[in-house]
Amino acid sequence: MTDLIGLIAAFLTTLSFVPQALHIVRTGRTEGISLVMYALFTTGIAVWLVYGILIGSLPVILSNSITLGLALTILTLKTRAVLQSRS
Repeated sequence: MTDLIGLIAAFLTTLSFVPQALHIVRTGRTEGISLVMYALFTTGIAVWLVYGILIGSLPVILSNSITLGLALTILTLKTRAVLQSRS
């Protein structure tokens, strides 16, 4: 039952991230997000993933694996936009 609750929570929080990620990927517009915030967020998600692996928690592993992929995509797009604006 505990893992089921964790899976539901993981699904909902990961799902809530998808619309923003899709919007940024589709439009390529990242002006409204902070590079520092996304760098910290992505690092935090990576640490949560390592933690999930260490404790063997499927909900933590699954949700953070998916969210890390989405966050890395957004971080990459934001980094490119910042570097292009500086050149």
